[in-house]
Amino acid sequence: MGRTNPTYRDRLGAIEDEWSAYRRALRRRDQETFDRLFVYARDHADAAGTLNHSDPLAPVWMAIAIEQDRQISELEARVDELTDGEP
Repeated sequence: MGRTNPTYRDRLGAIEDEWSAYRRALRRRDQETFDRLFVYARDHADAAGTLNHSDPLAPVWMAIAIEQDRQISELEARVDELTDGEP
């Protein structure tokens, strides 16, 4: 049988392992934030897997940006809702 390439989820797990010392050095509250960022990356792993980007961190950054932008949009909509659309 031929050799197979690792899946994006495999590569993402390896990236998370590489960053584990950095995570341990963070304050506890920042460790939780760090973990949440990797949840975003895992949530978008299917899309990242289709990209097959030469830099496996590029889809991680994009997933984080997408999730943060989505959350900002939701918060802006909520603020508008609470202020009756007043600027």
